[in-house]
Amino acid sequence: MTMKSRIEAKLRESLTPDVLNVINESHMHAGPASESHFKVTVVTSDFEGLKLIERHRLINKLLAAELSEIHALGLHTYTKQEWLDKGQQAPSSAQCGGGH
Repeated sequence: MTMKSRIEAKLRESLTPDVLNVINESHMHAGPASESHFKVTVVTSDFEGLKLIERHRLINKLLAAELSEIHALGLHTYTKQEWLDKGQQAPSSAQCGGGH
């Protein structure tokens, strides 16, 4: 199972996402690792009433095993209304200075 599949499975199992996008951005970064950098966008009513830090802590806890194996995880966490307010789009990731 790929790291992307593992991340998706764990988040779907523990949350009820309306939107779940897991993007492998390893190609944007230096080094030989093919599964080292990921961007995750989650839209769910499970985040209602949670501060941003609480949302990130929740996901970090759910993905603790995966985080021990990857270098970077960009999180974009929204409630349904926040997602609509953002135009249903997460921000672009920064290009790594050593990327190719």
